[in-house]
Amino acid sequence: MDRFMSHHHLARDSRFKRTDNRNQLMQSIPEDVTEIVRIFEKIAPKIRERLAGTELEAVYDDLGPGFQFLIASGGRQSKGGHSPLQVKTQLHGIFVGEMQALEAAGRTVWDFPDSPWEFRMNMARQCWDEARHVQTFEKLIDHVGGEVGQYPESTFLFETSCHADPVLRVTGVNRCLEGLACDAFRSLIEYGKAIDDLKISQSIDFVLADELTHVRFGSEWSREFTSGDPDRAKRAKDFQRETEQAFSFTGRQLAREERLEAGFTEEELDEIERIDAKLPKREILVEAAEILRDRHRARGRGETLSQYQGPASDESNP
Repeated sequence: MDRFMSHHHLARDSRFKRTDNRNQLMQSIPEDVTEIVRIFEKIAPKIRERLAGTELEAVYDDLGPGFQFLIASGGRQSKGGHSPLQVKTQLHGIFVGEMQALEAAGRTVWDFPDSPWEFRMNMARQCWDEARHVQTFEKLIDHVGGEVGQYPESTFLFETSCHADPVLRVTGVNRCLEGLACDAFRSLIEYGKAIDDLKISQSIDFVLADELTHVRFGSEWSREFTSGDPDRAKRAKDFQRETEQAFSFTGRQLAREERLEAGFTEEELDEIERIDAKLPKREILVEAAEILRDRHRARGRGETLSQYQGPASDESNP
């Protein structure tokens, strides 16, 4: 069996549609409504193509290329800032992430045969946990009325994190991505409590307890692997910063208490917040998405776009 397997070789059944989504766009767009509208209208065909054959295709056809900002904005009918569609897509995204985390931990056991026995045992323990998490989120998807495979899968998580250096592997997978999971899970736990859904709040709370262990694995082994090697420690820190930037998103609430318990420092958490602060504010993204929606619907009705706010129509890119 090959070591350091490519993300292209991750196996899925016919329910899944895989997309190439590197999450790089949000790192470069300015905090300017007009420019955001222009950028998303330019890439609209690619977004539509990526969603073809999934249930988000109909959402795009209704709301246009900025749909993700609208479904993530909650709504007056929702509690805890989550709309029903956002909950489905978020749970499905976490389900896929847990599968890739299982695959990443399994690959780590296999990819580094000369690593310490305790390290490989920690990774094997993580495989056991991740397999249970996959089952948990599969049941939660069913609980909220969703289905496995109804939304597209990106392998960006696996591709970004499965580095050939074990210290960068645990930095990317365990510290960055499992840390990101802590943030998302704390938000969902609070959402479950807000709507009195114990299945959501309690089951995700159980998963969060495991994630703290996985982040702690990363914190402990990154220190162990870089002990006495300041150059390697700097590479790990730089890689952590790059990975945090790749996965930063607007409106994230850091689970500071959980991350501190798992080995993060206050300085590291402050840096993550500074990274997130560079992204456009949620209000700006929602405003741009509303313009994109109105223009998208106007096109569908055959109307001219001069009455709608935003950049002028580009007939070469309808």
